Amino acid sequence: MAKITGADKHAKRLKNMAKSSKQIVAALYAAGQEIEIDAEHSITEGSISGAGHVPSRPGQPPNRDTGDLDKNIETTVEAQNPPTVHVTSHMPYSAALEYGTSKMAARPFMRPATEKNRKKVGQKVTNAVRIAVRKG
Repeated sequence: MAKITGADKHAKRLKNMAKSSKQIVAALYAAGQEIEIDAEHSITEGSISGAGHVPSRPGQPPNRDTGDLDKNIETTVEAQNPPTVHVTSHMPYSAALEYGTSKMAARPFMRPATEKNRKKVGQKVTNAVRIAVRKG
């Protein structure tokens, strides 16, 4: 019969790994929040709402008009394992603005915000994983 030793040590390591997953999700969520804020800011920066509203130029983020677009961008945790976070614009016309249509040129706001934060996202997740590995 085989003798199993060190089970307590392995159980502790598994508990630490579960805690580490939470740290990684937190890092992803924080990074998602930065993307969300940058997307919202790109919409509201320099725009005029109401009667004096001026549409943005093609290729530029949409200018705020009603405020619905920038208020309906959110960051959510979709899964813990594997850690998954989504930054989503919930307005029905978001995709038309982001990618354009046959009648309107694109006015991207999510992709530029994502690209702007790409390195920061990688750094946050890398740091969270490093901390998790050291504690494990």
